[in-house]
Amino acid sequence: MKIGILGAGGIAVQMAKTVAGMKDVENYAVAARSLERAQAFAEKYGFSKAYGSYEEMLADPLVDLVYIATPHSHHYLHAKMCLEAGKNVLCEKAFTVNADQARKLFTLAKEKNLLITEAIWTRYMPSRKMIDDIISSGVIGEVTAVTANLNYAISEVERIRKPELAGGALLDVGVYTINFASMVLGDKLKDVQATAIFREGVDMLDTIAMVFEGDRMATLQCGAREISDRMGSIFGTKGYIQVQNINNPEKITVFDKEHKEVAAYLPPAQITGYEYEVEACARAIAQGEKECPEMPHDETVRVMEIMDGIRKSWGYEIPLYE
Repeated sequence: MKIGILGAGGIAVQMAKTVAGMKDVENYAVAARSLERAQAFAEKYGFSKAYGSYEEMLADPLVDLVYIATPHSHHYLHAKMCLEAGKNVLCEKAFTVNADQARKLFTLAKEKNLLITEAIWTRYMPSRKMIDDIISSGVIGEVTAVTANLNYAISEVERIRKPELAGGALLDVGVYTINFASMVLGDKLKDVQATAIFREGVDMLDTIAMVFEGDRMATLQCGAREISDRMGSIFGTKGYIQVQNINNPEKITVFDKEHKEVAAYLPPAQITGYEYEVEACARAIAQGEKECPEMPHDETVRVMEIMDGIRKSWGYEIPLYE
């Protein structure tokens, strides 16, 4: 499978390094806003083709899957371009700026008979099944609560601090906390309340409380000014689970009701962690599927709707590029 990367920023570097270490997947093409930048990227990371515009790369018939590595603000526009050019799409999170954009892309993909999926890597990682299996075993009893945090000191990064680039903590890191809670507690959500500290028009530190059916709750924090421990905790009636680094789980530890460690699990070695979403796309394309079961379209829309509601409660509107 030949990969084309749309955009040549930091996240594109991670994907290029990932694909370089994979079998049956090739770093084939990269497109940037200038040919010089694309050529430098291609030379450094071993791509066969470099294009100075996105349209040129999308006209290349050998590109099998396009990975969109541009800011959130432009995901809809660029994914639409890819689909209209007949390309399968792996779009970086947050998938779009809002749920309406996501629905439009999924409708277009269906019309074009193409695969499109959200590249939120935690949904595809082996650690997800590991956590599910631990919960299913009953070792911690009935799960009633989740806490999670994800904060990075990235407030000076352009895509974070500018509203026109869909900036702020929620779409960039908060999406991981919401997905973590959803992977554990499901989709039967009753209420969401969120507060935020804003700087220069974007949310920089957010706290989110999610209440699910069955008297279960998730309490989440995300931020772009500070460093956090990135810990996720899953609380049950007989014990609890701690997940070290919800953004790329490094260790999963189980404790009993006496707070004694009863088991610990390490996820398998990985290239970067991005390989799992690429493998999922390859499987889906080979099987003629138009979405990946690891992150169904309905779930992407549901999470986008949650974030839409949160932003609406804050009065934070993001400019749209369509």
